[in-house]
Amino acid sequence: MEMTAVVYAVEVLPKGKLGYYAENGEDIKPGDLVIVMTEFGPDVGKVIKGPKEMGIEEIGTELKPIIKKLVEEDLKIHQQNLKDAQEAFEVCAEKIREHDLPMKLLHARYMFDRSRLVFFFSSETRVDFRELVKDLARIFKTRIELRQVGVRDELKFIGGLGLCGLPTCCSTFLREFDSITLKHAKCQQLMINTAKISGACRRLLCCLMYEYNFYEEELKGIPEEGETVIYGEKSYRVQSTDVFKKTVLVVSEEGEMVYLPFSYFRGDENASSQ
Repeated sequence: MEMTAVVYAVEVLPKGKLGYYAENGEDIKPGDLVIVMTEFGPDVGKVIKGPKEMGIEEIGTELKPIIKKLVEEDLKIHQQNLKDAQEAFEVCAEKIREHDLPMKLLHARYMFDRSRLVFFFSSETRVDFRELVKDLARIFKTRIELRQVGVRDELKFIGGLGLCGLPTCCSTFLREFDSITLKHAKCQQLMINTAKISGACRRLLCCLMYEYNFYEEELKGIPEEGETVIYGEKSYRVQSTDVFKKTVLVVSEEGEMVYLPFSYFRGDENASSQ
């Protein structure tokens, strides 16, 4: 029998991946601010969902309890940490310019107990920031952590507009990134022009995944463009497919055009492809 636990989904970084934490006996509901243990130390997060019963294996990581729900005194400390982190961001940005480092500073964050000050940054190359860390440690008198993130996570921090004209998915609701390749665009019969199917992060659009399963299911057993099929004992080449009308346009060597229904390739009419 699978072990389960009652957990809450907690957001620590803005629109970041949700972490699951066990209940601690307090009356906690979505929207509450709580202290949880992260890889950097005790940090403040916002409860997004819960309580919810989940399997231990489904959670996938060591299950830790919520340390506590923020009370008024904790909230004052948290607000001060946020203010000081913003000031630290400005100082760090200035030091990056002084050291002429090829990095873009994205976010600064104090742990709740101020045991660590974490800076998130992006860069297209490896960065030797040892001298920068020494400067920051001397200024802030605490342990300094610099964490490099990928270009997709960079956009999550700074936001932007997608090709659709709306705010990017990653900066509004998308918390985790799927592995997206050109096959997702090809399956949806999109023009394979990376400039037109890439986002502001210069990676393939996350939304290519949203309708992919629909196209993949609808096109099962349907020949791809360029394939040769037999119809009426003649060879035809597939020219295009209309997934909504569920038809395939095929053209013979003589230029004869025929629209074949999807059912032709899935039925018992003895169609074959070569």
